[in-house]
Amino acid sequence: MITIASLIVFLAFYTLYYTSKRAVLSYDLGFEKWMQKNPKQTKIIGLLLLLSAYTMWLFTQSLGCGTLMFFIQLMTVGSLIIILTPLKKVNSKALLALLIFIAILELYYN
Repeated sequence: MITIASLIVFLAFYTLYYTSKRAVLSYDLGFEKWMQKNPKQTKIIGLLLLLSAYTMWLFTQSLGCGTLMFFIQLMTVGSLIIILTPLKKVNSKALLALLIFIAILELYYN
């Protein structure tokens, strides 16, 4: 559940990053072009994803711990996206491999 919430936080921040007018954007995938052309819908989707990730953190943890972990993860993921996306280090294959590795670790240690 924590891995899914982490993925949703990443997707939410990534969608909100693509609505920025000052960010250096690359259009490798089709949905990135759609996000740039439709900023209002993209912001709504990003905020709904953030809200759903926060509720997942609240269901897996308590109120205080879930809120703290959500904001720590949001700051970490946000800074990594802002630093690594202009360098084109964020790609779908690396993210999928990382997600599978984290999911295996979560299932193993649970």
